[in-house]
This record gives sequence, structure tokens and C-alpha cells, in this order.
Amino acid sequence: MRFMRLVALLAIPAHVLLAQQAPATRGGPLTLDDAITIARQNNPSLAQTRNYVRNADATLKTMYGALLPSASASVGSSYTQGGTQYYQGVALGSTADSYNSNYRLGFNYTVAAGAVFAPKAGRASRAAAEANVTSATEGLRSSVTTQYIQTLEEQATAALNDTLVMTAKGQLDLANAKMEVGAGTILDVRTAEVALGQARVSALQSHNQAQIEKLKLFQLMGVPADTSAVLTTQFQIGKALPAVDELITMARRVNPDLLAKKSTQLADEANLKVAKSTYLPSLNLSTGVGGTAFGYASVDPLVTQAQTQAALSFGSCLSSDSIRVGAGLKARGCNSALSPAAVDAIRSNLQSSNKPFRFASTPLSFSVGISLPIFNNFQREANVENARVAHDNASFDLRSRDLQLATDVSTAYLNVVTAAQTIDLRTTTAAQATEALAFADESYKVGAKTFLDVTTARGQYEQALVARVNAIYDYHKAFAALESAVGRPLR
Repeated sequence: MRFMRLVALLAIPAHVLLAQQAPATRGGPLTLDDAITIARQNNPSLAQTRNYVRNADATLKTMYGALLPSASASVGSSYTQGGTQYYQGVALGSTADSYNSNYRLGFNYTVAAGAVFAPKAGRASRAAAEANVTSATEGLRSSVTTQYIQTLEEQATAALNDTLVMTAKGQLDLANAKMEVGAGTILDVRTAEVALGQARVSALQSHNQAQIEKLKLFQLMGVPADTSAVLTTQFQIGKALPAVDELITMARRVNPDLLAKKSTQLADEANLKVAKSTYLPSLNLSTGVGGTAFGYASVDPLVTQAQTQAALSFGSCLSSDSIRVGAGLKARGCNSALSPAAVDAIRSNLQSSNKPFRFASTPLSFSVGISLPIFNNFQREANVENARVAHDNASFDLRSRDLQLATDVSTAYLNVVTAAQTIDLRTTTAAQATEALAFADESYKVGAKTFLDVTTARGQYEQALVARVNAIYDYHKAFAALESAVGRPLR
């Protein structure tokens, strides 16, 4: 019976063992597809990469905007307090409080060769940003898949260690039973107790590591960890693969990272053309309309100023009339003050012209110019050379990534093939170790084997089962690495 139980245990896949050992209270199921979807929505690093597309959109908009004219509008008003004005030390007379207002609406259009080439470069840069997002998304899918498999492996190892604890406990019970009937020794019991303690420690550490790996999985997903979630995706072994040359060809066609390198090269090529365009002339057109207005806050100071001026002119008027009379001409008559009619006329004229916010249009202006850069202290040459170096480096980077791609796909393919063969060998070894342990167990019962033989067989049995579980998940991780190298899922 013990032999049949061990054989049946060996035949059960690791993920089924895990399901049997799952606690009664647990969270909802979590498939690999769900984990990848959640990660794509919440992973902070991927969100940061997506933001570069927003920057590229804004930059592209400004490049298109450079092909459009710019417009500006201004409105202003000033107030000047009345008083005596001086110019180079000479008093110019007293003025009243005044307001001065103006407005202007200007249009300017500057077009350079670089502005013509810039939108194409902006579109190429945006395509490169989107390609980087696609590459980062595929990289995240690969990371989540690998971590999901790693978590399953640790959980399967923990489940296996739980069964090994049961095996060690069964051997302790057997040693106690043999001792009670006088067929065993206290050394056999102590040896079995040590083995049971070691098995419990291994199981405890395995469960702890399984929880840690699950925490890492949820960290990649970008959401708070649910340590009670149950990973339900099952991975098949023995998936038929295309030839390695076909996989390399497929990878060169679909690998997001390689495509991102190509997009970067195209963007740098467009930026190089923009840098070279700085040697070409640029055209500038500008025009604008405006208006101005002037007025006084009050006309009374101006009337007073006119009366004062009339009084100051009275003496000069008398002298002039004396000369006229002496020459036989009629005197004009002089007044030391303005007449009420003259004061009213001054007030009427000033009030009719006092329009502080009634704008008078200024003449329309229009200008055109062509600018041809000749020498700017080698700044253009430096910019062109920097753009050329960036383009060349992008080409070298693309070539290097293509070579690495072929190596990565070939290496991952060989690892998958080797891992599949390793599973077969580990399964055979595990079956042999199971039979050996069962034989040692039964032989010890009848006294044909010592407990040391049983302990040795159990150690080999444990190593064989652990190695088999590791081989299974090494295959799944190798397959995930192959998918990552190709750049797309293969199952």
C-alpha cells in the first residue's frame, strides 16, 4: 500500500498537489492572463513609459504649430499727473492731468527649412515612443509570466515538502513500532526524528518563499498583494516548436524591442535632416494694426493756463499797439484777461477733442525679410555632428540587437529542448527512487534492511522528487524565455 501511494503521488502533477494542499480560506482565482492584464493597467514603470507618448504628442503639436503664424494682442493705458514740465532745465509750462491709451494686434509668420522638416521628425519620434511602449508592454508580459511560473514552482515545492513531511513522519512511526517490538534501536528513532525535523524546516521555508514570490508577482502587477489568491493557470509540457531558423525569422519580424530600435533609428535619421536644414534661409513676415487715444482728466487747468498766458502777453500787446499808433495804424486793443466767450470756446474745443478712450487708428504696417545664416561660431556644425552621431549609434544599436536576437532565440531554443529531455530523465529517476524507497521500507519491516538503508533511500527519494519539480518549472521558465526572445507568446 505504501508503495502504491508513493507511485500515485509521483504521477500527480505539481500544480494538482498544490491545489490539494491549498488552505480552506483563500482568495479568488488568478490566471496568468488576468495577471498580465492587471499589470498592463497598473504597473508604474509601464505607465511612465506611456507618458513619453504624451510628451511626443505635445512636441509634434508644437512642430505643426511652427508652420502657423503667431498673433499677439496688447492693450495699455497710462496716467500722467499735471504740473510743470522741464526739458534740459527749462520750464515748459504747466499741464493738466492726462490719460494716454493704446492697443495693438500683431501677426508674425516665420518659416524656416527646419520647421518644414520638423513634423516628419516629430512623427518619427512619436512612432519610436509608441514602439518603446509596445516593447515595454511585451517585456512586462514576459516578466509577469516568469514570476507567475516562479511562484507556481515555489508553491509546488512547498506542497511537495508537505508530502515529504508525511513520509518522514511515517518512517518515524515505523521506527517507533519496530522499537516497541524489540526489532529496532533508539538510534533508529532519533535518526527518524531528525529527518522529520529537517523535513518540517524545509516545508516551512518553502511556504515562506512561496509567499515572497507571490508578493513579487503582485508588485509587478502594480496592485496590493493578495497572498490568499490562487494561481490557476496550468502550463503544458511538450509544446511542438518550429525550427530555430523559423523562430529567428519570426523574431526579426515581430520582436517589439527590435522594432523599437528600428523606430529610433528612423527618428534619428529625421532629426539629422532637421539639423542639416539650419544651413537654409528663413522667411519672416509681420504686420499689425493698432490705435491710440489721448485726453485730459479736467480742462480747468488748461483754461487757467490760457488766462495766465493772456496776462503775460498783455505787456507785449501794449508795446505792439504803441508802434501801430505811431505808424498811423489803428490799435488792435489789448486785454489783460480772456473774455468769457474766449474761455467758453477753449472749454468747448478741449472737451470735443478730449477722448481718452476713443482710439484713433494708427497706419497699417507690413514687413518682410529673408534671413540667411552664415556663421554662428560652429554651433550648427556641432548640432549636425551630434545628430549624425546619434543616428550612427542608433544604427549600431540596431545591428547589435539583431545579433543578440539571433543568439537569444537560439540559446532559449536549446534550453527548452534540454529542459524537456531533463524532465524525462528526472521523471525516470524519480520513479526509480520511489521504488527504491518502497523496497527499503518493506525490507526494513521484515528486518532485511537497516534503518540507515531506509534513510539513504528516503534522501535519494526526496532529491529525485525535488529535482523533478524543478525540472518541470525550469522547462516552463525556459519556454517563457524563448517567448521573450521571440517577442510574442508561442502557446
